[in-house]
Amino acid sequence: MTVSWPSQDDLLKWLSSDLSNWGRWGSDDQKGTLNHLSPEKTLQAVSLVSEGVIVSCARPVDFKASVDVPRPPQHFMVSAGDTYRKGESAVRGDRQVAIDYFGLIFHGHTVTHIDSLAHFFWDGQTYNGRPSSVVSTAEGATEFDVMAAAGGIVTKGVLVDAPLLRGVDFIERGDGIGVADIEAAEREHGVRVEKGDVLLLRTGQLGRREVTGPVDVRVDGSSGPSPEILPLLYERDVAVMGSDTGNDIGPNPYDRFTNPVHQVGIVGLGLWILDNAWLDDLAEACVRRGKWEFMFSVLPLKLPAVTGSPVNPVAIF
Repeated sequence: MTVSWPSQDDLLKWLSSDLSNWGRWGSDDQKGTLNHLSPEKTLQAVSLVSEGVIVSCARPVDFKASVDVPRPPQHFMVSAGDTYRKGESAVRGDRQVAIDYFGLIFHGHTVTHIDSLAHFFWDGQTYNGRPSSVVSTAEGATEFDVMAAAGGIVTKGVLVDAPLLRGVDFIERGDGIGVADIEAAEREHGVRVEKGDVLLLRTGQLGRREVTGPVDVRVDGSSGPSPEILPLLYERDVAVMGSDTGNDIGPNPYDRFTNPVHQVGIVGLGLWILDNAWLDDLAEACVRRGKWEFMFSVLPLKLPAVTGSPVNPVAIF
């Protein structure tokens, strides 16, 4: 295991002062680290496109229950082709149509989604010091909902492929990606994590799940980004951080922090987090080209009062 765990006191200090973006963009700010995006950054990302090749970074939504999906997404047909019977047109007209219903809890360990700043609280407060009651059971997220990203996130993406850099197939559960992995990627793959970037951290865990089957992360743990990278995300002005995990290593040694990257990242930094990204196809595309930076697009659904959105992020080469 290679995780260098910051102390709980360090995390508390980062959250309250050292890494806090509270007030940085004004007392009414709803965007957090998305303030690092800009038209100039989007143009930089567009300049990386030379082939027009698109790689999806989303896992297909699975409607089956499993040990890590106790409340699976739902899908049923409101109408379908097998209910049509010839000769009914006089009664039903000539309209023959299939209509679906689906619903899902996207927070978790299998659905590719982005977290808004309404997803986590600390000591009864959200990002920017607002009371956690601005997210209520009756009204949802009256502040910090995913609509802050309604214009889309189109910027430069950087992939840190930790298994490739370490010469292993995947990062073990309970282990994680740290600053040394990011520095190795910058050194060996010729990339630089910069202001406004989407930083993608591949552990290989989600792809491994397809081989071994689901496991209970509460029992078997999870890989993910180490909380030690939080100062780097702050110093480099990263807009979005994501991985092919739920983005917290489990188990961890803390008494107060169950999800330190989410708790410090979302509440303190105002960091937008991309969970459960499918990065195996992207990793293969990067290896083929010897190129680990690309245009990256994340387009959340316009869901008022919702704490995030399922997404189909794409890398464009």
